[in-house]
Amino acid sequence: MSEDESQPSDQYWSFPSNFCIATVIKNAKVINTGSCISILPAGDNKIASDFYYNNSFPVKIDYQKPRNEVTIYFKPTAVIRFVPDLKFESGKDTISDFSPYSDYLETMYQILSIEDRDKQIELFEKYWLSKLVPASLSVVQSILTDLENNEKVSDIAGKLGISRQYLHKMFFKHIGKSPSEYQKTHRFKSVVDEYKTQKKLTELSYNNQFFDQAHFNKHFKELTGVSPTSFFKNVDITDSNFWLFV
Repeated sequence: MSEDESQPSDQYWSFPSNFCIATVIKNAKVINTGSCISILPAGDNKIASDFYYNNSFPVKIDYQKPRNEVTIYFKPTAVIRFVPDLKFESGKDTISDFSPYSDYLETMYQILSIEDRDKQIELFEKYWLSKLVPASLSVVQSILTDLENNEKVSDIAGKLGISRQYLHKMFFKHIGKSPSEYQKTHRFKSVVDEYKTQKKLTELSYNNQFFDQAHFNKHFKELTGVSPTSFFKNVDITDSNFWLFV
């Protein structure tokens, strides 16, 4: 986003995902109340830097004015390959004033000050790639695959020969949320993806192993705040990241 960029609205609803999200905004102040994130103009040489990792409910995003902003979405386990010592905290979903490296804030401000968007993206990606640390995460990746295939956590733990408690601890350390929350959010994303070709809600609930239509509706409303019918009527799901502008 840039200060002179036109948006459909200054407010939108963001929905749960299994991505970790790092956002840097130039000359801005961010106020996060949990259910609403407000972005306000701030003085020169000010940069807001936040990292979101465990959001399990809809959040309203409110821009008082458009700002120069860059946001990066990390797939599950990806951020650990760049910030190996990152500490996720139980019961929280955000790291405010996120600054994983000593040169991070200064470099982000310099990049955000560049007007050429293509050059900005190039330097942003180059910076992050310079921080890449090789890591072997095959066990965590296998757990992710099993969860996405709707396997039970107890069965996955048994297959690996570890306790559920240890699996939970290891998973949270690398992903930033519990296995059950990850699986719940993945099922939501699967339903949305499947709706693009299969628009019958009864079929969607059956294909994604919900007990019945009522269970499907309850699960969906917990994550979006609205019914499936209302969600698909008002949200553009053609983009990989879907928002509800208000």
